[in-house]
This record gives sequence, C-alpha cells and structure tokens, in this order.
Amino acid sequence: SQYWFACITLPDGRQTQRSTRETDRKKALRKAEIFEDAWKRGLNETQARRVISDLYEIIHGEALNSSKTRDFLNTWLQSKKVETSPTTYSKYQSVVTQFTEALGDKADRDLSFVTSGEITAFRDSIAERLSAASANLALKIVRVAFTQAYREGYIQSSPASRVKTVSRSGEEASRRPFTLDELKILLQAAKDEWRGIILFGLYTGQRLKDIASLTWQNIDLLRQEVKLSTIKTGRRQIIPLAEPVIRFLGEKQFSDDPTAPLFPNAYAGVKKLGDVRSLSGQFHAILVKAGLAKERSRARTGRGHSAPRESSALSFHCLRHTATSLMKNAGIGSAVVQDLIGHESAAVSANYTHIGDESKRIAVQAIPDITGQTGKPKRKKTADNKRQ
Repeated sequence: SQYWFACITLPDGRQTQRSTRETDRKKALRKAEIFEDAWKRGLNETQARRVISDLYEIIHGEALNSSKTRDFLNTWLQSKKVETSPTTYSKYQSVVTQFTEALGDKADRDLSFVTSGEITAFRDSIAERLSAASANLALKIVRVAFTQAYREGYIQSSPASRVKTVSRSGEEASRRPFTLDELKILLQAAKDEWRGIILFGLYTGQRLKDIASLTWQNIDLLRQEVKLSTIKTGRRQIIPLAEPVIRFLGEKQFSDDPTAPLFPNAYAGVKKLGDVRSLSGQFHAILVKAGLAKERSRARTGRGHSAPRESSALSFHCLRHTATSLMKNAGIGSAVVQDLIGHESAAVSANYTHIGDESKRIAVQAIPDITGQTGKPKRKKTADNKRQ
C-alpha cells in the first residue's frame, strides 16, 4: 500500500492494524499515536469525539465543529424565529422541546451521537399519542434541523434522513376532495362572507389563511384577477377569477380603501390570533350544518393539545384538493394546475415552461359552477347576431 499503517495493541492484548491514509511518515506516526492513546485510555463517547476531532485537525488544519444537541437545536430554533411566521416558529419550538425531553440526559451529548433509532422512537411516541400526521410533521422538523447540522459540518450525515414517515392507513379518516353535490350543499349552508371564502377556496385553490388575509388591493376587477403572495411559501400568485367569484364580488360593496379586508370578520380573526384555528372551527360548524361532518365533542380531557384530535375526512384544505382534482379531470395539464395551486411544478422546472394567462384562465373555468347561477344575461337571438 502507498499508505502507512498503524499497528496497535489493544487493552486485552490483541493486536490490530488501521490504515492512516497518509503517505507522509511523520503525519502517519502522529495518527498512530492518537490511536494508541485512545486505546490505552479506553474509549467513551467524549474521548471518541476528541480522537475524531484530533484526526480531523491533522488532516484539514482546522478544528472539527462540535455542539451539544440541546445547544445546537436552541441556536437553530432562534434562527427560525426570524425566518418563519410566528405560527410556524411555534410548531418548531414545540417539536424541539418535545424532542429534547425525549432524549433526556442524552440531549447534552454531542450532536453526532444522536441515532436514527432515537429519532424513530420519538416519531413513534408522537404517532401513538396524537396522529400519524403529527408524527410526520415532527419528523419533518427534526429532519430540517439535522440537515442544517450536516451543512454546517457538525455531523457527517443526518440520522433523521434514514427515518421513514408513518403510514396514515390506520387512521380513522383521511383527507379527500369534495364531490360536486357536497360543494353545493356546503355553499347553501354557508352565510355572509363564508360563502365568498368557500368560493375563493374552490376557484383559486389557495389556503384559508391566504384567503382570509385578502384586501381589495389584491383584487383586479378590470383584469378579473386576484394577486397575492402566499403566507406559507412567499410565492407570488396571479390567478384568474372564475365567473362564480366575479358574481360574488359584484354583490359586495366595493371599498374605496384598497387596504380594507375583503372578508372583515375572517381578517380580524387571523390578525388577532395569528393563525386560522378559529376559522377552521367555524368552517367545521358549517360542515356539521350541511350534514357533512359530525359535531366535535366538547368534553374536557385535561390534556390540552397533547390529546389526540378528532379527525374528519373533510376540511377547508380539501377545497384545495378538490380544485386540483376537478382541473385534472377536465384534462388540464399538471404544470398548469400546479402553477395555479401554488405547488412547485417538476414539469415547469424541468422544461422552463412559462404558464400563460390564457392557459390559467381556461384551467379555472374548467371547475364547474356550484352556485347554480348563470353568468351574464343571455341576449335574445336576432337575425343580425345570428349572421355575426
């Protein structure tokens, strides 16, 4: 071999050899001395880390990054405080707290000693206590943190990347799109501004918080478009307005103040609480009124948010799934659908495709009218316009 080997006598008298991966004899001897010293003292986690660090410094000429798990996660969490919305940060904070509590004293070990088994156990504990969706969200957040640790050189690979998500097949209810009949019943059960919120949810495919945050300056009546930047991703969206939405806007009293909210009650709720929990509860009440969901139990468990939540097959987010399904069923291409809904489209990225306004307008109009109304008044046919 071109490399020098270190010949080491173990504490029990056995002899072994390890390649130093060095062609320089002095550097190889230095590594051999580190190996020898480590074996003489007996390896524990701290000493093993020190050995690795010493070898890294010899090879690269700089110290190896190191951090205790608890310290790194707290530092990472602080960076997310300025990078994410308050609601997202709150979720991150909750998961980090639960994960460090699950690790116990091991949270004060070096980050490199966290194993995929420990992360799997944490995932499973969340799934048993709450739901598969909650477990998968917690796993996703842990993955993000450990990916950052890998990028910063604290670990050689992420143990979280080897942990799979939990299957949702065992859960009582899974999300599904609305049927057209259900949409009509839902719209009949909705009153006042909720009728408009539902129409926007179906015909734009946007999230509840984005719709509740709309103001009149987001609406371009001349071009019949809604323009917004999504709160979750910051993606800039320009979406043609479907006829049912245009009719709804025509019934509303236009505000001279461009910053006035389109849906004042929903807007006030989001600004006050910072999230849509209250609005989600109101939408569920509409589902119950329409006979599309069961009323939730109000019995107190004493466990707060740590108790499993009752799941329903239908929620406001299902309008997003419904819009996607209806457009695809009408033959609209995936790239156009994903551009409208706001998902990153693999087709668009791969082909550098620009989705034109006309394509998006055709896609929006492909969603059936659930209001049961006609658009513009029909003109009587005459001999002249027949010839035209």
